[in-house]
Amino acid sequence: MTRVVRVPVPPETRVSAIYPSADLADAYATRLPEGAIADPETLARFLFAGQPRWIAGLLRLRDLLVAGFGLKTAKSLQASPWPGGHPRIGIFRVYETHGHEVVLGEDDSHLDFRVSVLRQDRGPAGIWLIVSTVVHCHNRLGRAYIALIDPFHRAVVRATIARAGKSGWPSAPQGIS
Repeated sequence: MTRVVRVPVPPETRVSAIYPSADLADAYATRLPEGAIADPETLARFLFAGQPRWIAGLLRLRDLLVAGFGLKTAKSLQASPWPGGHPRIGIFRVYETHGHEVVLGEDDSHLDFRVSVLRQDRGPAGIWLIVSTVVHCHNRLGRAYIALIDPFHRAVVRATIARAGKSGWPSAPQGIS
């Protein structure tokens, strides 16, 4: 069983101070097994691939509910390339990639958010994967949306990390860590 724990948003993540005020900021972590691949983008792609069916169902329900408000749907996000050819991981734009971290997210009329997938070396405690989410709302619709989805967000992040751990994290090629 993969243990997923809530942790403070790490100060070294690039999303920790991205917004002057955050309406939601949280982070969840799990210890990676020895030999897991070090590339944060590969870890993020694995993390968000093949999520549990109930999460896909929640996204479909969300899309039905928000379409009438003119908000971006998951389906439209996956289909829309970002100018400049920046890649996507699922519904998320890739904003930055660094040696130990990839920053994903999206901007919309009601809120902007960023997700960090950070590989953190904790010395004797091992290598940890930390998924941090930071949200900045632009208006009442954004704040109402966050209030509504917050409990689902927490469950989705925990389940996504747990599913990836249960599936077995991708391994680094021999001799590379």
